[in-house]
Amino acid sequence: MRAMKPTTIKDIARELGVAVSTVSRALQDHPDISEATKRLVRECAQRLNYKPNLLASNLRTSKNTTIGVMMPELNHHFFASVLDGIEQTAKKYGYNILICQSREDVDKEVQNVRTLLYSRVAGMLVGVSKETKSLQHLQDVLASHVPLVLFDRPCPSLPCDQVVSDDYVGAYKAVEHLIQTGCKRILYFSSPMQLEVAHRRYQGWRDALQHHNLWRDMDDIVICDTREQAIELAPDILTAAEAPDAIFCVNDHCAAGVLYAAQRLGVRVPEDLAICGFSDAPLARTTTPMLTTVGQHGAEIGERAMQCLLRRLDGDQRTPHTEMVCTDLIVRGTTK
Repeated sequence: MRAMKPTTIKDIARELGVAVSTVSRALQDHPDISEATKRLVRECAQRLNYKPNLLASNLRTSKNTTIGVMMPELNHHFFASVLDGIEQTAKKYGYNILICQSREDVDKEVQNVRTLLYSRVAGMLVGVSKETKSLQHLQDVLASHVPLVLFDRPCPSLPCDQVVSDDYVGAYKAVEHLIQTGCKRILYFSSPMQLEVAHRRYQGWRDALQHHNLWRDMDDIVICDTREQAIELAPDILTAAEAPDAIFCVNDHCAAGVLYAAQRLGVRVPEDLAICGFSDAPLARTTTPMLTTVGQHGAEIGERAMQCLLRRLDGDQRTPHTEMVCTDLIVRGTTK
């Protein structure tokens, strides 16, 4: 079976009996075209399932308005909110975006970044995967003189603008809250430490414990960052001779898994065990009790990352810098 050819502006012009130039200008919202004609063209384009070729359009004009966006995953509340901030800001300034996702797979990330580079996008916004260690593919972007901005997951060795949550302060405040409510043995359920986000939250956790003379050792760190892992690992930890009285989790999904495991064991939350997550995902408000967590402002991160990229596209030659977006401690029912 032969694949159907995509609809072109010539097809729309033929359908409406107007000039191709009229269709082209109507789709570009040109002031010389009447509102009635624009409406007819848009309705016909929708009916014929017309999709504009953004890259071809860029080649016909002097300005490249296509931005490549590399997301770690799209079905995650936080990254969806980052993407919303990117999209809204891009639209405001007349840019289009091409979206790829790695699904936390570094090989897919490398492939997608190269595809965006070959597509000659004007610039790139990238959130690296949890698996990413080598940054060569991102060095290649910079070597090609394509402006690059990282969001959420910082890579300090990469000389480009980065927009991230203040993970250190968020973690410090969360652990200090646990200490102030009487907790003394506080474990950290973390993502792999090569991820800078996990490391910065570790530093906040450690420094809060050290400040209150409660630091023990690295054995209080458990590599566990999903709900499924938490449900599997938490029972042995919660029934050990020296069970913790609090667990600080790198994200809310992990925290929800700890809560589920604790409730199955009959461990009272927050009386026997306090739990704190990170990100304030919708999940945090659906558990019983609701999760205490650290709120991140994903849409603001996306907006500011896009603004950084726009400044670079406008010729900003300043030294690359990192912007920190504040976090908020949100106290709910899993802490006292």
